[in-house]
Amino acid sequence: MRFGVVVPFSDARLFTELAVLGEQHGWDGIFTWEALWGTDAWVSLGAAAMVTSRIRLGTLLTPAARHRPWDLASKVGTVDRLSGGRAVMSVGLGALHDGWLAFEADEGRAVRAERLDECLAIYAGLMHGQPFTFRGRHYSARPTDFRLPPPPMHQPHPPVWVVGAYRVGRARQPSLERAAGWDGLLPAIVPEDPAAAPQGQAGYDLESFAQVVSLVRGMREQQGLPWQGYERVVEADSWGEHVHLEGGPSDWEEAGATWWVEGWWNLDDGPAGHAEVRRRVEGGPPTSH
Repeated sequence: MRFGVVVPFSDARLFTELAVLGEQHGWDGIFTWEALWGTDAWVSLGAAAMVTSRIRLGTLLTPAARHRPWDLASKVGTVDRLSGGRAVMSVGLGALHDGWLAFEADEGRAVRAERLDECLAIYAGLMHGQPFTFRGRHYSARPTDFRLPPPPMHQPHPPVWVVGAYRVGRARQPSLERAAGWDGLLPAIVPEDPAAAPQGQAGYDLESFAQVVSLVRGMREQQGLPWQGYERVVEADSWGEHVHLEGGPSDWEEAGATWWVEGWWNLDDGPAGHAEVRRRVEGGPPTSH
């Protein structure tokens, strides 16, 4: 089991300081998040890459459907090379909120899913190298030899962890199938009646988490992909203030998790909240609670 923390604030200097602190106190990864308008996550990650040497640096989440694929590949590749291969990108369709809709109209879930798939295909293709050709419904690319960047340190590309939503009562699970084809799973369970989902919980318990992991393992086997090295991420809050989970890290590891990522989204973005995040990072990863 590896341990990470997602910083709930977007300040790049604070994130860089916390990355150094996290590396000193035994954390395996530190993550930021992306917005349409705000601090550039990959600039923050690049700054952190220059002052750390071990801790993994990534996003939780990147709304990849909102990016031009070549722009995203450029950013992730740059952080990967700066960090010596420590970049991780977590992706999903993106939650609809005013920070998004103030700038762009929602084209619908199906279109977002198409854009996500095409974006990731181009991301991987560009990382693999030239010549690369792609023609999709939303994006296209043709071969080029114009001032190409060096290849990524992490081969064949910096890891991509994907939100995989298990929809209760449905035979086909396209979201899980997408996640199975990449490098890691961030599971979500969508009940038949989404309005009935309990607030303040992760959306899954140990049993349902294990079931989703088992489903995805079977999907990878069908695709001829290895299970070894495929990450399964549980977002938690060992302080019990934001996400309430049964059991501790060892229980979730037994259920199939390989990463435990602390998410302290309830903390206020101000001096007191910043100090509290520093205190929690200095306390190191949870080991028994």
